[in-house]
Amino acid sequence: MVGEYGGDHVDFRGGEFRGPVVAKGNFYQRAAASTALSALPARAAGFTGRGGELGELLRAFEPAVGGGHEAVLVAAVSGLGGIGKTALAVQAAHEACGRGWFPGGALFLDLHGYDEDPVSGEQALEALLRALAVEPEHIPVRVDERAALYRSVLAERGAVLIVADNASSPDQVRPLLPGDARHRLLVTSRNKMPQLGARLLTLGEMSPEEAHELLDRALRIADPDDSRVADRAGEARRLAARCGHLPLALQIAAALLVLDRDKPVAELVAELTDLRDRLTHLDDGERSVRSALALSYRRLPADQARLLRLLCLAPGDDASTEAVGVMTREDIPPRCWDGLARAHLVERASGRGRWRLHDLVRAFGLDLVAGSAELREEAETARERLLVLFYWRWAQAADTRLQWLPGLTEPDRFATQKQALAWLDEERGGLVEAVQWGGEERYAKHAAGLAECLTVYLGRRRYVADAITVARATRDAARLTGDRHDEASAWRSLGEALRMAGRAAEAVEAHTRAGGLFQAAGDRVSEAETWDSLGNALGDAGRVEEAIDAHIRARELFRTLGEHRAEALVWANLGVALHDAGRVEEAIDAHRRALDGCRAAGDRRAQGAVWHNLGVALMSLGRVEEAIEAYATAVEILQEFEDWYGAGHAFHNLALAHWAADRPAEARAHLLRAADLYTRANAPTEAADAREAAGEILTP
Repeated sequence: MVGEYGGDHVDFRGGEFRGPVVAKGNFYQRAAASTALSALPARAAGFTGRGGELGELLRAFEPAVGGGHEAVLVAAVSGLGGIGKTALAVQAAHEACGRGWFPGGALFLDLHGYDEDPVSGEQALEALLRALAVEPEHIPVRVDERAALYRSVLAERGAVLIVADNASSPDQVRPLLPGDARHRLLVTSRNKMPQLGARLLTLGEMSPEEAHELLDRALRIADPDDSRVADRAGEARRLAARCGHLPLALQIAAALLVLDRDKPVAELVAELTDLRDRLTHLDDGERSVRSALALSYRRLPADQARLLRLLCLAPGDDASTEAVGVMTREDIPPRCWDGLARAHLVERASGRGRWRLHDLVRAFGLDLVAGSAELREEAETARERLLVLFYWRWAQAADTRLQWLPGLTEPDRFATQKQALAWLDEERGGLVEAVQWGGEERYAKHAAGLAECLTVYLGRRRYVADAITVARATRDAARLTGDRHDEASAWRSLGEALRMAGRAAEAVEAHTRAGGLFQAAGDRVSEAETWDSLGNALGDAGRVEEAIDAHIRARELFRTLGEHRAEALVWANLGVALHDAGRVEEAIDAHRRALDGCRAAGDRRAQGAVWHNLGVALMSLGRVEEAIEAYATAVEILQEFEDWYGAGHAFHNLALAHWAADRPAEARAHLLRAADLYTRANAPTEAADAREAAGEILTP
């Protein structure tokens, strides 16, 4: 006989058994399954900024009232790893629930999209159904049946917000779409997902102000009296910039400061200065920018991974598709660029066909290359191709067009000076940085050649800081290779750049060094050019008689060598020195000789500068109407060649001539035009002076 004992087991005592006995028991819990409809994680501590993005998400989720705007069923926030997508999504979800928009509750699910074993759509549905209190034995096996049950359960509830965090593919998310327009699905991903028909929000880096506030708030959460960020605003801004205004990097930087209460902000800034070593420091033991970016990188197909690595090597803030194609030795399929853009590892720059990287993505790519001998050799070959076959080749063609005169062979690449200048303007950042590769012996000679091609352009556009940087880099590269002629050219270019910067004494020293090196090398043409440049620098330094002597020496050398165009240009500079010495009639004669020589050589651009200087000399003698005619001619020619600084200067002097002729309306108009041209020429001080002068003129 068998009976129960104690209510929770069976008593087999007294029973008769013939053979082995197996007992099986089932336990049934009849209580209702629990729900998880308040499942949002806590808001991120110290969440700050993102006001515009937060507002956009809330507008998307706001319930439509009285047939108003169409409901947004799905919103997808995408962006680079560490950009703060989850924090924004959680913040928006709390705000929306706090406004009573989702009385049915909120569900949160991490899809682990970039882990080794991401959550599948089938697994995600099971988790959500369990959270919605569906008994496990009632959850179907097939994904389509699970999705149908999921939609049915949601239909019986008030509006529910589902947050699907960290998705890597539309397939993970598509089964989670609710069927009822009352509900909303908020997705975060490192990839753009236009396939979902969602309201797409791309999350970019924080503004400098938001980044500063994040750093300060993070420190004060740990210690309300920690004012290191507030007290050192400039250093904090530099720290934020070193972090690329990326929230993850900023949080790690803040954690490092919290861990070491005595660490000055400037010390951390110094540790993050070297881009190649930056990711090593952006690691607080638990979080790492390198690890965050590696999750995105390892999902890339091989061709996209290679493209990203090579793009990280390209100099400048952005790079063209053509330039990177030279590095890869092949045409790059659009799908490769599109794949990297969808993953937010690259983004389109201002011009079509140009691409830019976040600084920390670039640092990640450089780190990858540095860690592999094979990748390093691939990288060096790619850089050499870029320097020689793209930057140097086309800069040389552009420089040839800028200096082209009638009778010379027409350049192939650029049909006009305008086209040449446009290309140089677009590629300027990369060109200037590529010259600095000359510090590595492998690239030194080619970098020096590139630098020589940029001298005229940088001078014409008056990019003074770039001109000084290029000249110094070239000088150092020439010293590395022992090429005395290249060193002489670099000293001369540095002298011209220093003179543009108003540093006349330093310019004199640079030209003196250049002249000695050219003389030792037996390059008499370059020696003559340097005497002429030295004369200009001496004049700026107030050493007028020495300047006249230097120009005369240059003129005689060119005459001996039969360099008639160069001799004409020296006459123009000699005219300026003679004018400064008070020998105005001689100056006018020198300028007229210069004009004759420039006309004979077909050098129309040089004529523009000479006409301007002739106007200055004529004004000194009170020959106002002749001066106005000279200035007007100068303005026409200089604008034709996009010499914005020269044209601005000529307009300024033309205004003064009209003022002297008692024509205030014309004077004011020309001053305003001068201000506009000075602005285009990157000369803000001169522009401000011209506008101030215009404002002081009262016209009838």
